[in-house]
Amino acid sequence: MTKVSKVDLVGVGLNATDTLIPLAIYPALGSKVEYRTATVAPGGQVATTVVACQQWGMNSRYVGKLGDDEAARLHREAFACAGVETQLITVAGGASPQSLILVDGAGERTVLCRRDDRLVLQPNELNREWIVNARALHVDGHDTAAATVAARWARAAGIPVVGDLDELYPGVEELLENIDYLIVSRDFPCRLTGEVDLEKALHRMQRRYGCRLTAATLGPDGVLAWDGKQFHHTPAYCVPVVDTTGAGDIFHAGFIYGLLQGWPLDRQLDFACAAAALNCMASGARGGIQSVEEIESLMVTGSRYYAPYCVSTSD
Repeated sequence: MTKVSKVDLVGVGLNATDTLIPLAIYPALGSKVEYRTATVAPGGQVATTVVACQQWGMNSRYVGKLGDDEAARLHREAFACAGVETQLITVAGGASPQSLILVDGAGERTVLCRRDDRLVLQPNELNREWIVNARALHVDGHDTAAATVAARWARAAGIPVVGDLDELYPGVEELLENIDYLIVSRDFPCRLTGEVDLEKALHRMQRRYGCRLTAATLGPDGVLAWDGKQFHHTPAYCVPVVDTTGAGDIFHAGFIYGLLQGWPLDRQLDFACAAAALNCMASGARGGIQSVEEIESLMVTGSRYYAPYCVSTSD
């Protein structure tokens, strides 16, 4: 058996080929709207995160599935260009995941997804050595059963697991029980717990699943995180927004980078906010990934949106 190399980060989750369509305004129901350009680029939650971390000097590995189409070729080339090690399973005749992304004049995106059920990564298709030879595991829940197995292996090996979830997939609670740093979309905590208040929902998530950290990314409101003792709110940076596609993916990359640097939590969250903001200044999920130096420069010189949260210190 070929010896598996050791890496800083391994990712198990979504890759997708994005077709970005900029529009002046989001179409009204029943309208007919002209568009001038459509750009095809690689994306996907976990795939984008590992590429960003690789660009910042980390050694990253991506585990996933692709079809045997042109989209698969695009992803393979992008991973190779970035230097990401891959463990890819090819499905003959399969259609690689596709996303149509409408980006309005304010940079806000709306995503339409198409996925081939044959490209769902199965637990028996994983190799434990791909997972445990890493300093951190990142999952997004799309291939829920496989992600859960990978997270269990990582946990047993003492490897921290970072989760990026935005949907209540079947079986997701078992996955959540194996995530250390659970950073989700704005409305996920309330949908999961039934709580109306976000702080209470984050608190309940942390207690129910035993995570070290539960957090929600809030777009221009930044991020709100609960570490089991107190809340941490980090405001977002004010930048000229071109496209919000990939902002959450790059946020997670920034968080993971800071985690593996051993930074304090507040610096991790700040770095992640700055990295995400800079990515929003260009088109595409990976169009605005900037260097560590440029991210840290924004942290020093950048202005922020108003911070509306009064964070709690206890339960």
